[in-house]
Amino acid sequence: MTARLASALLFVFAAAWGAPAPAQEGPDVLVKRVTLEVVDLISKDKEIKAGNRARLIELIDAKVLPHFNFASMSALAMGQSWNKANPEQKKRITEEFRTLLVRTYASALAAYSEQKFDFRPLRAKPADTDVTVQVRVLQPGAQPVPIDYSMEKTAAGWKVYDVMVGWVSLVANYRTEFNNLVREAGIDGLIKNLSDKNRALEARAPARR
Repeated sequence: MTARLASALLFVFAAAWGAPAPAQEGPDVLVKRVTLEVVDLISKDKEIKAGNRARLIELIDAKVLPHFNFASMSALAMGQSWNKANPEQKKRITEEFRTLLVRTYASALAAYSEQKFDFRPLRAKPADTDVTVQVRVLQPGAQPVPIDYSMEKTAAGWKVYDVMVGWVSLVANYRTEFNNLVREAGIDGLIKNLSDKNRALEARAPARR
């Protein structure tokens, strides 16, 4: 399973969350609805299909950021190192991590508008506030790819705090890298590394609009 597919599926699911969800909609129903809606949207957007990355990033900025718990994702990715950071450092880490995910994944999103999905029944009790929504990506001539969304119910609704692709956690994948950087260069070194990556990704992005 490639990081390209992992990133695409993360944002395929998230990009349509800007629209109001029906009241009392379960997390599994929500995942299915928004995934199908945004796949249809991406497949019909001529600018995105033509390679307009700036438009795709704008879509993600508008639709994804309010509905993913990037603070929780950043804390989980940092592990014990999170407690070593002061409030300002935590803010910077969350901002840079969010930007890294958006810029890394934007280029992958449009490539998967033709995928077929198998949405699994939710295994959870009605009162549960932390659930896993299972989706399988069907690929001709290959085994389905499991995509599991870890979701928590908050005062602002259901939010994603981790994604597992092929049984590999997105957050855990970054944790090893982040902890190594903190050991080598401290919290500020991690922030600088993330900032440098974001600038490099921005510099490589096409200027086309």
